[in-house]
Amino acid sequence: MSKPLLIVLFGFIFVSLFLFTGYASFRQPVWAWTGLTRAPDNWWTAATLLDAYYGFLTFFVWVLYKERRLVPRIGWFIGIMLLGNMAMSAYVLRQLWKLRPDEGFGHLLGSRNP
Repeated sequence: MSKPLLIVLFGFIFVSLFLFTGYASFRQPVWAWTGLTRAPDNWWTAATLLDAYYGFLTFFVWVLYKERRLVPRIGWFIGIMLLGNMAMSAYVLRQLWKLRPDEGFGHLLGSRNP
C-alpha cells in the first residue's frame, strides 16, 4: 500500500471515530452507560463496535503487507472481520511459529512472507 493511501485510510479512521465518539458522548456520557441495547446506550455499543472494527482493519493493513498472495489476504480478511481478535492472535501465532531462532521481533513485524 502506498503512503498517501495509508494516510487517507488512517486519517478517515481517526476523524470518523473521533466524530462518532464525540456524538455518542453528547447523546449520553460514557459514565452513564448502563447496557448494550437500551436507548441511548446503543450509541456506545455502536461506538465500541466501530472502534473494534477499525482496530481489525488496522491490523489487516499489516497482514496486507506481510502476505504477498491474494488468496491468503482474502482469507485473513474474512477471518479477522468474522472472528476479530481470535483470528488476529492466530495470525500472530502463525507468524511466531515461522520465526527462526536467530530472527528478532523486528523481523516478525517488518519482513514480508515469501
